[in-house]
Amino acid sequence: MRQLLCAATAAVLLATACAPSAPAPTTAPAAAPKPTTAASVAPSPAAAVSPSASPAAAASPVAKPSAVAAPSPAAAASPAAAASPSPAAQNPTLPAPSSPQASGGKKIALLLPESKTARYETQDRPLFQAKLQQICSDCQVIYSNANQDATAQQSQAEAALTNGANVLVLDAVDGAAAAVIADRAKQQNVPVIAYDRLITGTPNVDYYISFDNQRVGVLQGTALLPALSGKQNPTVVMINGSPTDNNATLFKRGAHTVLDGKVNIAREYDTPDWSPDQAQNEMQQALTALNDKVDGVYAANDGTAGGAIAAMKAAGVSPWPPVTGQDAELAAIQRILIGDQFMTVYKAIKPEAEDAAILAFDVVTNVSIPPSATQGQTTNNSAKDVPSILLTPVSVTKDNVKSTVVADGFWTRDQICTADYVAACQQAGI
Repeated sequence: MRQLLCAATAAVLLATACAPSAPAPTTAPAAAPKPTTAASVAPSPAAAVSPSASPAAAASPVAKPSAVAAPSPAAAASPAAAASPSPAAQNPTLPAPSSPQASGGKKIALLLPESKTARYETQDRPLFQAKLQQICSDCQVIYSNANQDATAQQSQAEAALTNGANVLVLDAVDGAAAAVIADRAKQQNVPVIAYDRLITGTPNVDYYISFDNQRVGVLQGTALLPALSGKQNPTVVMINGSPTDNNATLFKRGAHTVLDGKVNIAREYDTPDWSPDQAQNEMQQALTALNDKVDGVYAANDGTAGGAIAAMKAAGVSPWPPVTGQDAELAAIQRILIGDQFMTVYKAIKPEAEDAAILAFDVVTNVSIPPSATQGQTTNNSAKDVPSILLTPVSVTKDNVKSTVVADGFWTRDQICTADYVAACQQAGI
């Protein structure tokens, strides 16, 4: 029996899946790939792939990804955030076999929610597949991306079950709607691992692996407040995430705990599908209502931040307000360095994706996992306390880009410091 070990303490809060960031506001989503089954093949390391890379760059032989470009560059730093340590030494790490083990040809379905957010095709998918190939000599991956369509995701899950999936690793488009998928899997005795976003309203979820998502909102709000110091009752626009993503609810809740009573939240929006285009429209509406006067922007992720920034640039907003984000997308890191975006939240996707692969392997090979394996952590999904692995998010500003995302190899100096950002990188000591 292998037990899950922790490299360091992880903060625990009731959480749900994280939404991520997205491409430039003018980019249209790619078509959803059909579910395919193939032997798991190690792709090139995700950390070396830019969100703006061509789909081929992020692809593995399992299926063609639908990666799309991320928004362009970003900002200054928060004192509180700069003190944050790199998460590399904090996050739980599950012990894995030192050499590939046979599983008897088990099939593991990886079902991701969308491709507008750069992380899924350039980070989560290739990292998951590479780790699975490293530990399992004959595991097969059934991969699908729902492109933000809950109905399509249900069809993809049905197809995976029909195709003989032995476990579902499911990052839900809609956490509540995904309960139907978990219930259907239970009928076939197929375990379900909720990945990154919690599946709610069903007892048929076996494990949940994600980040402390309410803390993400707390980090964003905590970084924004010092940037607004000196302003009397500062005017803030809140661009939240998708109303169907329970993580977005947690991000918003965390941010409100910090901002309420300290700023004037003049306009607030929930952004369907985490769409940068919608975020741009929302910001345009807010600027019209506020006569282009805004002191700060709470954007729930880097994609919505990119949309808000595009709207403010088009309107000629001055002075430039601090803008939050999340996911540490390459374009957001660059925006931070040049001052367009103030901060982002770095979630170390590598341990999340790799731990999910190890957990899926353990489940399909009948490794008995005791409650202590998750340090006793659970997350209530309204029907069950789901055993949970919750990793620690970290605030990133200009002051600590080098000690976080660069030090961890999430992005390399060469990826960040392209021609347009060489001077900004030098100023930041990168």
